[in-house]
Amino acid sequence: MNTLQYRFDGPEDAPVLILGPSLGTTWHMWDRQVPELAKTWRVFRFDLPGHGGAPAYPSGSVGELAGRLLATLDGLGVQRFGYAGCAFSGALGIELALRHPERIASLALIAASPRFGTADEFRQRGVIVRTNGLDPIARTSPERWFTGGFAAAQPAITEWAVQMVRTTDPGCYIAACEALAAFDVRAELGRIGVPTLVLVGSDDQVTGPAEARTLVAGIPDARLAVVPGASHLVPVEQPAAVTDLLVRHFSTAWQPAFDSTTGQMAIPAAPLKPVLAAPPPVAPLAEIAPPVAQPAPMGMGRPDPYDAGIKVRREVLGDAHVDRALATADEFSGDFQEFITRYAWGEIWDRPGLDRRSRSCVTLTALVAGGHLDELAFHTRAALRNGLTPVEIKEVLLQAAVYCGVPAANSAFKVAQQVIREETTPQE
Repeated sequence: MNTLQYRFDGPEDAPVLILGPSLGTTWHMWDRQVPELAKTWRVFRFDLPGHGGAPAYPSGSVGELAGRLLATLDGLGVQRFGYAGCAFSGALGIELALRHPERIASLALIAASPRFGTADEFRQRGVIVRTNGLDPIARTSPERWFTGGFAAAQPAITEWAVQMVRTTDPGCYIAACEALAAFDVRAELGRIGVPTLVLVGSDDQVTGPAEARTLVAGIPDARLAVVPGASHLVPVEQPAAVTDLLVRHFSTAWQPAFDSTTGQMAIPAAPLKPVLAAPPPVAPLAEIAPPVAQPAPMGMGRPDPYDAGIKVRREVLGDAHVDRALATADEFSGDFQEFITRYAWGEIWDRPGLDRRSRSCVTLTALVAGGHLDELAFHTRAALRNGLTPVEIKEVLLQAAVYCGVPAANSAFKVAQQVIREETTPQE
């Protein structure tokens, strides 16, 4: 399905303003902003796939979801719009501003970041959901989304937040986690050319003021607003302050469309004066360490599989594992690290003939047969990341017991049991 679930509020002839939800929420997170915004704009809200009863057609990347949003808008005849997105939808707004700048008149990024945590964190969350369902995520959502005082004083809103997550489709939630795991636009922020407001809660522990300042430092002429007494879902916790900031931004920083008949663009209004002055430029929060050894050219015009290999290796084993392996490599072992990256991961794991779930099954069986228990431990983690459930891993080991021997499988079960317990136990 190529379109999204949506609703409109406000005058039909007014400029369109899109409000995008956070992961695990629905368009109702914007209910308190709509009455005021709909006086001036045609407010368009949408649900992420599998959220709020929307059809459960997962999107595998932020770019894919951006395409589905644009397809929805194209079908409605909406070509140009203002856009405000919270958290996951902030990533979506950045994607639109980078890939489709002609569509956006003005941008507001709320509780957003050019890179959300680490890829390992989001893939680990996917493992938790695949194993335990969404209940563990739902039960802990209020402490991530709200300040403690707000959660205690607003039990109805707190319960509403929990139920929103519980009613989300797990497969779509996992796909969104995978999309965020792959999202990293730190090096591209300087290409965003639309008027941008970066808005964040002062107490946001998920994507807080540090991430907001990274956006402001990277996006030309971006403005920063820090809302006191608010955490991650700042539009819910401080609705009046967010509404006022959005009205001020979109009223004063709406870039007109390029006029193809004259070849000119009208000069936009002066940008919003920042609520909190932008700090001096700051360095990105983190950098991915370069590989120990640079791959040598393969010759004969054939693409070097090293780049594909390091990407697949990180996706399957996790950044932390690969970073440790590369960091400990020296003159003696560096060539071996390059060898397995290029040939095991770039040549074999990246082949299209088997999906990663199947390759994990084969790998686990081979490691049991060879008695390679250290490798079995991190490939059990990899199997969970590749989509195998604990029940499926158990079946692989039972099959291996028949063909590889009971003693080997006995040792393998002990290793896999410990890894699965560590990886699938929700963190309280």
